[in-house]
Amino acid sequence: MNVPEQNSAENPITTRHRVVLVTGPSGAGRSSALNVLEDAGFEAIDNLPLRLLPALLDDKAADRSLAIGIDARTRDFSTNGVLDLLDRLEARSDLAAELLYLDCAPEVLLRRFSETRRRHPMAEGGPPSAGIEREQGLLLPLRARANVLIDTTGLNVHDLRAEVERWFAPGGKHHLSVSVQSFSYKRGLPRSVDMIFDCRFLRNPHWDATLREADGTDARVAAYIAEDPLFAPFAEQVLDLSKLLLPAFREEGKSNLTIAFGCTGGQHRSVAMAEAHALRLAQLGWQVSIRHRELGRRNEG
Repeated sequence: MNVPEQNSAENPITTRHRVVLVTGPSGAGRSSALNVLEDAGFEAIDNLPLRLLPALLDDKAADRSLAIGIDARTRDFSTNGVLDLLDRLEARSDLAAELLYLDCAPEVLLRRFSETRRRHPMAEGGPPSAGIEREQGLLLPLRARANVLIDTTGLNVHDLRAEVERWFAPGGKHHLSVSVQSFSYKRGLPRSVDMIFDCRFLRNPHWDATLREADGTDARVAAYIAEDPLFAPFAEQVLDLSKLLLPAFREEGKSNLTIAFGCTGGQHRSVAMAEAHALRLAQLGWQVSIRHRELGRRNEG
């Protein structure tokens, strides 16, 4: 892994608004790197015309760090234009501009294009090898200017993610966002859920006339359900499983994970369990959001 000497890992740029220009030859992993940066909290934009970037950076409403994908297909692209843009960005006191270059050996790029049967964007009707040679020559000045240079020749997708996160994710760690949901089995399973827990064995407030019209966010309902002897061990087992699996999912590269709790009507038991579980995960430091599917539908009605 090669890194130019002028910007070392011991002196990371962290104090200003970050703008990372991501470039490199086609097939070297630029799109994958942009996905990693997006998961790390950057607003990722690919192939934005260079003339539009200054206006985007001057937009005071855009307060997130930016990752901008640039390649030879970018409208109004030129090597000198990118270098001039980088000079202007580096001169601004409110920005921390960096150039991330994804490189790869020509023979590996050729194999990747052969495996995917994609046409090289600079081949101009010729063989991919001609496009690869032309593009690498065109980008050579950008490679020399890179703040961070990652050679992806021997990297798989997971290795590339780890390397990009090492440089650009806070603390070098990938972040996992957790969504905790409640739902009704009568209305079917929610889509795109990673873990589902059935709460229908728990004590049901529906049969208590004083609690029937309330829901699981009500403290009285939550206390009623918590009186079930199985509630505490069930909650602890689910928490233990989450504590085991969430770090593993994060290390695997997953950026979003959904945990769902279901009961008959989606009003009481699943809501109370989702609320309790989300609170415990938040207390452990996880980034958690919560959604009660059936309560949202009831409120809409």
